[in-house]
Amino acid sequence: MLETLIYIGAGAITVLIPTLYFLRERRKSGSAQAKLYQAMEAGLDQPVSIHPRINPDICIGSGACVQACPEKDVLGLVNNRGVLISPSACIGHGLCQASCPVDAITLVFGTEKRGVDIPHVKGNFETNVPGIYIAGELGGMGLIANAVKQGVEAVHYIAQGLQERGKNGALDLAIVGAGPAGIAASLQAQKEGLNFVILDQDDLGGTILTYPRRKLVMTTPMDLPGYGKVKLREIQKEALLQLFQDVTAKTGLTVLAKNKVEDITRDNGHFRLRAKQGQYFARRVLLAIGRRGSPRKLGVPGEMSPKVAYRVIEPEKYAGLNILVVGGGDSAVEAALALSEQPRTTVHLSYRQDKIFRIKPGNRQRLDMAVSTRRIVPILPSEVIRIEPDTAILTHQGEELALPVDYIFIFAGGELPTEFLQKIGIEFTRKFGEA
Repeated sequence: MLETLIYIGAGAITVLIPTLYFLRERRKSGSAQAKLYQAMEAGLDQPVSIHPRINPDICIGSGACVQACPEKDVLGLVNNRGVLISPSACIGHGLCQASCPVDAITLVFGTEKRGVDIPHVKGNFETNVPGIYIAGELGGMGLIANAVKQGVEAVHYIAQGLQERGKNGALDLAIVGAGPAGIAASLQAQKEGLNFVILDQDDLGGTILTYPRRKLVMTTPMDLPGYGKVKLREIQKEALLQLFQDVTAKTGLTVLAKNKVEDITRDNGHFRLRAKQGQYFARRVLLAIGRRGSPRKLGVPGEMSPKVAYRVIEPEKYAGLNILVVGGGDSAVEAALALSEQPRTTVHLSYRQDKIFRIKPGNRQRLDMAVSTRRIVPILPSEVIRIEPDTAILTHQGEELALPVDYIFIFAGGELPTEFLQKIGIEFTRKFGEA
């Protein structure tokens, strides 16, 4: 009798454990599938940066990629196969690819629906123009840690290829851009003993300077030459800029700020960089500039008014004013939220669609809360058609609407610095889900 009970118990356990496992995996798969559907319905099914493409014929469903991804609910398992369930939230860490035990993941640019223009860059970061290199966001690597790694590696390759240094009185290297890639490249240039200069059209921090106050920036631990390990996964804009200031103070790095490079030409065997504050001659050039380039304008009458801006740096300066924010992406929403937190400030949000849907879930929750408490008043759908001294004229529901405004912030995206790059000979390829 006892033996029978033991056999029955053992059999029940043998059946129960796989059943519970199966039910748990089916529940997880269903949850991931539901999140994918939600992303598609919300228009968040198009990745904005480099992202993983998972081959279902190779994937074994180990879940290693899901565990490796530091972002919540970006990857999941559907029918025991890895799937990008929140595509627009993917910021290109690349940790999923490194963790996959069967090499089922390829990092790609663009999708079948949305192409991405990527400059031609070799494995050593050199472009089709010999002597000009690209690292960081311009080459598709937007994540800070990845940009830092590329900046370091690019300068390492450059240093290896320089046979004679200081030839003809020219610099060994000119670095354009003082964001994460440019700063890391400069630190590596110091380590390699190169004679170099780093220039930026704005200041130390590059594109990060354009972020709204207190914006959370995602990264992974990184190693800055001459400074040491930085173990971060999430940091606010201000803290990140302070980190870069600490780096420059410790290493003696100098950024030539407010010094936009307007042209690069060949001159007697080296490059001549014509910048706002003078000319620089270098044997090699590393472009570490952002993809945004110049902000896209609306092209409406009155847009040249001093009350119009394309980024919000210090939202507290606009307390108690009437503000119009134009745009429906994360940048517009984050700016509107920051402005709405100021006392007595009235914030209207204009967007050409009848719904703001291509934003991150966290921004969605914050926006819904701000709208429900009337801190932000959306005007959807609407378009600005002209800007007058004290008002913005919009079309809304087939009629013209005159909105009193003190300042207007426009977030209509950015234009790639394509003209500048093509002028110096750099070629682009439009990629549709390709590595």
